[in-house]
Amino acid sequence: MEEGLEAAASPLLLAETSSSESFKSASDPSLTPLLVFSSFVSLWGSFSYGCAVGYSSPAESGIMEDLGLSVAAYSVFGSILTIGGMVGAILSGKMTDLIGRRGTMWICQVVCMAGWLAIAFAKNAWCVDIGRFVVGARRGDSYLCGASSQLLVCCGSAVAFLAGSVVSWRALSLIATIPNIVQFVGLFFVPESPRWLAKRGREKEFEATLQRLRGVKSDISEEADDIRDAVETSKHTSDEAGNSRVVPEEICLCNYSLGGNSAVAHYLGAIFAKVNFSTSIGPVVFSLLQIPVSIVTIVLMDFFGRRTLLMASATTSCLSLLLVGLSFCLQEIQYLKELSTILAVVGLMGYGCGFALGMSGIPWVIMAEIFPVNIKASAGSLVVLNSWASAWVMTYAFNFMLEWSPAGTFFIFCGMCAFTILFIWKLVPETKGRTLEEIQSTMTSS
Repeated sequence: MEEGLEAAASPLLLAETSSSESFKSASDPSLTPLLVFSSFVSLWGSFSYGCAVGYSSPAESGIMEDLGLSVAAYSVFGSILTIGGMVGAILSGKMTDLIGRRGTMWICQVVCMAGWLAIAFAKNAWCVDIGRFVVGARRGDSYLCGASSQLLVCCGSAVAFLAGSVVSWRALSLIATIPNIVQFVGLFFVPESPRWLAKRGREKEFEATLQRLRGVKSDISEEADDIRDAVETSKHTSDEAGNSRVVPEEICLCNYSLGGNSAVAHYLGAIFAKVNFSTSIGPVVFSLLQIPVSIVTIVLMDFFGRRTLLMASATTSCLSLLLVGLSFCLQEIQYLKELSTILAVVGLMGYGCGFALGMSGIPWVIMAEIFPVNIKASAGSLVVLNSWASAWVMTYAFNFMLEWSPAGTFFIFCGMCAFTILFIWKLVPETKGRTLEEIQSTMTSS
């Protein structure tokens, strides 16, 4: 976890750039072919996670029918991905410290492929649950992500929804192993993380790797010194996560799953069925719309600022969920049925775009920017685990909530998004172009 947080704060090899820095101009001398290829290989992990998120929706009817699962049993299957994520978040940090980021990612790909194969050849509920848990554990090593990663998650979800509409759930499981295979092979051609090499005291390899990433003609002395200083600081500073105000604020900000995004993503097909819309077209369009919005977010994040996009994202999500809730109200009273379907579809599409605009990735960008080095590891672990826990609550409870009251469910999600708007307005600072000291000064005085 510590390695992942440090990577988020300083995007180097196999670290996902958390802002528009990932789209630097080709004329930038530091943007070498090896660095581009390394980022490309790394981001396949996010694509793989997108496939996992999108899998449960098109596979729902097939798995429930073939394996005889009840709604409760399928809720376990859908939500256990997040339990695996919590376990993976704990283990991956230790693994990275021992064997490096590249070695950890190799192991994760093998584990993830094993999980998908367990689902593909499952004969009972236990096999699919174990397989999905293992797939989720693989995600724990790359949960700290930004807008670039979210773009690949959207692409993976779209592929899962699209393929799931034409192939069986078993075949879809086999298709989902392709991103893991691509990343596994690609890792043979990229070097280890320079930061990890520096932590291990492997100076020659550290400098050689950094030089390869930045180009043979680049002057890496200043960057190398910065990395050494950061590594040395992390060794001698104490964890004070419990005393920092930024930790509870970041926990609240990263609890966006309570606004319904995890539940909507995992059970999108069932929601579209509830509003009498195509369960094959709806989820695909939902995911495809998020792709251009994610690109726009990457471009605009450093122009408008993190806080502005978060406010726009939460507001759009809130209004969209309100539309979905109203559509279910109309449906329940048997009034304007055609209008209720239109309202629901517009609301769901708007919610997907609104979430992709900011809440999907920007909270993790802010976390990398506001946490001091001395609390980054422990505080980051706490935030990630809390985020996974809230995602589990929503993905497990959603089917029961939908049976209780579809309208009430989306009004609750709407209320959570309204709370998020107030929270961002009152407590979340703007971090664009500001130092850690300036950010903390703002938070202390507010």
